[in-house]
Amino acid sequence: MDKTVRHLAGQRLMLGFNGTDFNADLETIIHRYQAGGIILFRQNIVSPAQVTRLCADAQACAASCDLPPLFIAVDQEGGAVSRLPPPFTQFDGNPQIRTREEAGAFARITAGELKQVGINMNLAPVMDVVSDPTDSIMKTRAFPGDAEAVANLGTTVIHTLQSSGIMAVAKHFPGIGRTVLDSHHHLPELDVDLSDLQAVDLVPFEAAVRADAAGIMISHILCPRLDPRWQASLSKTIAHDLVRHTLGFNGLVLTDDLDMKAIDQDMDTCMDRVLASGIDLALICHQGPDIEKAVAALTRLLASDQKRQESNHLSLERMYRYKEKYLGWKKPDRLSGG
Repeated sequence: MDKTVRHLAGQRLMLGFNGTDFNADLETIIHRYQAGGIILFRQNIVSPAQVTRLCADAQACAASCDLPPLFIAVDQEGGAVSRLPPPFTQFDGNPQIRTREEAGAFARITAGELKQVGINMNLAPVMDVVSDPTDSIMKTRAFPGDAEAVANLGTTVIHTLQSSGIMAVAKHFPGIGRTVLDSHHHLPELDVDLSDLQAVDLVPFEAAVRADAAGIMISHILCPRLDPRWQASLSKTIAHDLVRHTLGFNGLVLTDDLDMKAIDQDMDTCMDRVLASGIDLALICHQGPDIEKAVAALTRLLASDQKRQESNHLSLERMYRYKEKYLGWKKPDRLSGG
């Protein structure tokens, strides 16, 4: 049971690490913590050949540990948020994309370069709607235009990435285009009701659901009229009820990085909320004590509650489905049925 619970816990995490080569820290993430995925940043990427070796070594370690293949994710939006340095193709970014043809070209080239080096998930496109570019925190990262324009350009990116074998993750639900604070340092707040959200911010995400996006990332934003207590990324009302029931989304739900300052709760509380909200993947993007705390908390919470284990299997089944579809993995019989 201990081994089973450890696997259940680890698969709910997508973790960051230091270094550009397969090292002891990355081995710990995979072998000891049994993480479901890893995330790469500019600090992890030097060249196509180097990142190809890194991804291959990480997947080989997962296979040697009898684990499913890893989600290997990156934020490759182009422009202001680009993790891949030259000689990877450099793009001007979403604000400069105005047509489906331009959106498709970005996604097609990006997908080819990601697939070639072994990255299988792009934490993109940004689906936030910027109504006032003067103040929006997303003014350098969002597509131009109204909600319908963002939906059209974003779904083009989703279709193109995924038809090329790269999972797309729409972000930052339920929309942070109307906020001005950076969740890396502060807790943004959007004080609007659900009908207002549905008229503007949710329009691109509804389109992303129809486009069969592999994932939706939940932001660290407080929407007090929906949930006055919890950030969206820790809110069952938003991360589960709104995403799963109202939008009808059955793909992967991810948190934004739980290391951000917008999260002031301890890791035990965060993991309790992740499980309660039915979030599939909790992101902890920086190497440090929070990773071990999260693993310990998830393991303890799952071991002590059979109902949580049953709910956890639903998340695992979703992850297994995408690993089968995109990573060429065949789920063994021993993992069937929970």
